[in-house]
Amino acid sequence: MERVLFGGFSQFMFFILPIVVVIIFIIVFGTIIVRMIQEAKQWRKNNKSPVLSVAAVVVTKRTDVHHQLDTSNGRNNNSSPTTYYVTFEVESGDRIELKVSGKEYGMLVEQDSGILTFQGTRYLDFERKNN
Repeated sequence: MERVLFGGFSQFMFFILPIVVVIIFIIVFGTIIVRMIQEAKQWRKNNKSPVLSVAAVVVTKRTDVHHQLDTSNGRNNNSSPTTYYVTFEVESGDRIELKVSGKEYGMLVEQDSGILTFQGTRYLDFERKNN
């Protein structure tokens, strides 16, 4: 009797396992494709936006660190890519958070004031005022 149950279970697993693998494959690659489309739309929207230069103050800075562990080559390779963001406040009181490079992030200090140049959600430059 155990043999019949085990045989039925293994037949069920051989039937269901390929379906589960295909579903996971579709979810993973579907997510990648959707993300690529979103980024392409944002890139296009930024390119169509005017380049604006406005008086602004650096309000705050933050980082977003992603921890990654790669064991594909038999070794444990840790990496932590970091994304840098700076929030600016313009004269109207509106706040804009823009992604910046690590170099720009290091150069900007909270309460710096100057002229912010950006295009859509794309940071271009910040020229400090001499006080």
